[in-house]
Amino acid sequence: MHAFSLPQSVIDRVIARRGRAHAYDDLDPAKSALIVVDMQNAFMLPGVAHSLCPMAEKIVPKINLLAQAVRATGGTVFWIKTTFTPEALRSWPTYFAMTSPERVAKRIAALTADTPGHRLWSGLDVQPQDPIVEKNRFSAFIQGSSDLDLRLRERGLDTIMVTGTVTNVCCESTARDAMMLNFKTIMVTDGNAAVTDEDHAASLIAFYLSFGDIMPTDRLIECLKRNAGKRLAAE
Repeated sequence: MHAFSLPQSVIDRVIARRGRAHAYDDLDPAKSALIVVDMQNAFMLPGVAHSLCPMAEKIVPKINLLAQAVRATGGTVFWIKTTFTPEALRSWPTYFAMTSPERVAKRIAALTADTPGHRLWSGLDVQPQDPIVEKNRFSAFIQGSSDLDLRLRERGLDTIMVTGTVTNVCCESTARDAMMLNFKTIMVTDGNAAVTDEDHAASLIAFYLSFGDIMPTDRLIECLKRNAGKRLAAE
């Protein structure tokens, strides 16, 4: 797991702005979703990955624990997969122009549907009832990337917990856009993986200061169980 420690100065700024350190520890489990971003062989399996993030395998146990807790307390787990299609070469040439031809070829080979790279990591606890959503940009929420926004709203879900890889690219992009679309958004500090500790920390701090909340898995599970218990007691 990444070494991550939140500076007190950052916590103080958040409290000064919001009045408390965690804006969403009162989340409603039944209106919450776990969003697992890009935990695919294309980012995790040596020899197959076009952009390997070795830390991603280490967060799998945390993601599985959180997925189990989300389901048990009435929420939904969404597995997000990046999928390459030839259309992206026409509609997103800016990205591909910044990348070497060799890396582009590796990306295409690893993220095309029905290839080994496109598959979710085998150690993930994916259940039959869990929706799988394909996206074609870094963010799952940017216009035209996927139908995740619609699927969440159809289920009455207003709070999301973001996990996956890599922290500072697809995960943060998805989390920021979720907040912009009015979802209460939490990035899971030990459920995201980046290439370096520095990338991971910078991403989480920037998100926490302006876009949403951050919490570790254990704290989120505690919130889910506590708030689910309150709901049952009220009923």
